[in-house]
Amino acid sequence: MKKLILLLFLTGISSCNNNSNSGKDASTVSQNEETEKDISPAVSYAQEIEQAHNKPAWEKQNAVSFDIVLNMGGNEILNGKITSQTNSGGIRLDRKDNSSLIFDGEQVYISPENADDNRARFHMFTWQYFFSLPFKLTDPGTNWDLLEPEVGKGEVFNRGKLSFDTEVGDSPDDWYIIYQEPNSQILYAAAYIVTLGKEVDEAEKDPHAIVYHDYQLYEGIPIATRWTFHNWSEENGIEDQIGEAVISNIKFIEVEESIFQEPEDARLIAK
Repeated sequence: MKKLILLLFLTGISSCNNNSNSGKDASTVSQNEETEKDISPAVSYAQEIEQAHNKPAWEKQNAVSFDIVLNMGGNEILNGKITSQTNSGGIRLDRKDNSSLIFDGEQVYISPENADDNRARFHMFTWQYFFSLPFKLTDPGTNWDLLEPEVGKGEVFNRGKLSFDTEVGDSPDDWYIIYQEPNSQILYAAAYIVTLGKEVDEAEKDPHAIVYHDYQLYEGIPIATRWTFHNWSEENGIEDQIGEAVISNIKFIEVEESIFQEPEDARLIAK
């Protein structure tokens, strides 16, 4: 029944969005320079995906929590629970090893103080961002180019390139190539680079992609419950699978801001 409801919901969204762009306009526009009267085709593409994901319903929620089990190359990389305000103002990652990462809106902390902090900031932000990506495409400081569509699995996927202003986040040099599912108009995949701790040239030698699967409705919001990770190249697009994440126990909740505050037994993780 959930799948039927989701199909009906996405079909309804698709019928409302009959102004899908062709993906041939390559103009770049910074979202924080846009006005409601002058929305570029590039930003309109991003807004279309957000609309398909029912962004207004997402923004009405206080916070979301979900369990994640992530495997890469046959090894478990992460097993834990993420709790995040829907505006990403506070984020908490509680891991299976009883350690926690906390973002209070300004700083990142790890608890207990002696916990393993390997790639702590990467884990703090990456998986929460992948989960929230369909709702953050037009955040302040985002920039968009429309790209040529890509043919894959017998379908034509519209694509746009998302980049960021220099002051945005830990890794403003990251970029994403956003694929739109052609029928439902929801997020299909995102190719990306990781520049944290790397130069851009080095990161661009090793791009990857996340593909979103098994969407289900939660409070009227379509959310993917399985992610697959792939190698990616400009020549071949999405290539062989290298990892997978299972997302479960998704709940929209009300939380006290105190859960995102620095614990007593914690230390700061600097940039």
